[in-house]
Amino acid sequence: MATTTPQLDMQDPTTNEPVRRPNCPAMPTSVCEIVTALRNVGPLEGLSDEEYAWLATHGTERFGEAGTVLFLENEPAKTLHIMLKGEVQVRRRHSGPIALFIGRAGQLTGKLPFSRMKTYGGDGSSVGDLWAIDIPEEMFAEMLAAIPSMAQRCVSVLLDRVREVTRIEQQAEKLSALGKLAANLAHELNNPASAAQRSAATLVGQLRQYGEQTFRLGALNLPSDQIAGIRHWVSETRTQLDAEALQRRGAKDNLAQTDREEAFQAWLASHQVANPWDLAPTLAESNITIPQLEALFALSTPEVFPIGIAAFTSSLRAERMSETVLDSTVRIFDLISAIKDYSYMDQAPMQEVDIAQSLENTLAMFNSRLRGIAVEIDFDPTLTPIRAYGSELNQVWTALIENALDAIDTTAVNSPDAPRGTLRLTTKLSGEFALVEIWDSGPGIPPELKSRIFEPFFTTKAPGLGLGLGLDTVQRIVSKHSGFISVETKAEATCFQVRLPLEQAEAY
Repeated sequence: MATTTPQLDMQDPTTNEPVRRPNCPAMPTSVCEIVTALRNVGPLEGLSDEEYAWLATHGTERFGEAGTVLFLENEPAKTLHIMLKGEVQVRRRHSGPIALFIGRAGQLTGKLPFSRMKTYGGDGSSVGDLWAIDIPEEMFAEMLAAIPSMAQRCVSVLLDRVREVTRIEQQAEKLSALGKLAANLAHELNNPASAAQRSAATLVGQLRQYGEQTFRLGALNLPSDQIAGIRHWVSETRTQLDAEALQRRGAKDNLAQTDREEAFQAWLASHQVANPWDLAPTLAESNITIPQLEALFALSTPEVFPIGIAAFTSSLRAERMSETVLDSTVRIFDLISAIKDYSYMDQAPMQEVDIAQSLENTLAMFNSRLRGIAVEIDFDPTLTPIRAYGSELNQVWTALIENALDAIDTTAVNSPDAPRGTLRLTTKLSGEFALVEIWDSGPGIPPELKSRIFEPFFTTKAPGLGLGLGLDTVQRIVSKHSGFISVETKAEATCFQVRLPLEQAEAY
């Protein structure tokens, strides 16, 4: 049996830290025992005794304890490992929490004949005690000559390996996309939920304060004509405020608001109202005017007016808080509806898809990332719905919009007032196809990379931020719909064009 010098406590070339490697046993296992173990290796089932004996005598026997490193990421792959005992867990260093279990007892792993693998794709360390037979690639030709069936066996293992690794990578890509979507939704839901919680918590105290003010007002036993006058003033004032609120919706001038507060505070103080700084902000926000307050003062007495204006202001606060709760819950409901539409929850796999609505639902998932970005939408209203897998089309829009936002972020300026970039979505009819264009104002795709962007596992993102399967998934989904995708790019502009046939009956 071939033997080599034990490799213990060698250095990791990346970290320069010592790692434990499998070593050759001081007393080699007998050929008979190794052959018995080889018979339990699934891919080798059916070999003759002579062929088992060839592997046992020409391979290098390796042993290792738990945590032993069989190979390191990016290390040259030059050895076929026949696992007789234990399991090797393969983990990538820079791809997040992705572990590939491809080296178990009864399997072949490492470099295989006919494989184009140059380096190992991750760190392989043993779980429990390890026992393996290594065949160096220099002996592959001799092994295939001695065991002709190894060619077919190794090709089958290669195909299974590709399918398994691709499946795991695609699942990891989906989980990554789901995590980003969940983060966006959590951010979007947090704002209205927090606003509703704050307003509801404050509303309780405000209602108590309003009740106290109205009780004080009632305890004054005002004449009926004075009560009628004040009630009429409240009704007229509310009607005017509601009408003005509808007309003045939008951003408010903070400086003008501050000036109004100061004016109200000074006026209230001059009319002997206690705590004018507490009432002034609410009155300033309500668009009420000082002449209107003068009218209420004329209907009251110096004793009645402070209580009446405090009660009126308290009611305005309570109403504003109630409106905040209502607006927040409506926003939450709208987000939940967008999620249901985005995921096509409780719907058949295929349905009539309005592409414009599909794009808008996807944009709703990215609201937290759209701040500071000019979003331009040009949807053809004459474009008819198409029959498609709605949830899968949303995966396409999600991947393309996310890539566009990532590209815009790379060129975004640091000034908070300057626009970060432009995202433009268009739909239109192009012959017998529905054409969707997603433009971004990013730096563009370098010419040398344009031909590779649809390759699986190719990515220009930093380690851990992408697996390189987004555009590959996009291409597969578009092809599934009998459509096709193309890209146009130049400096400061990139456009992905997705064409989907209007008539899908022949496509499925």
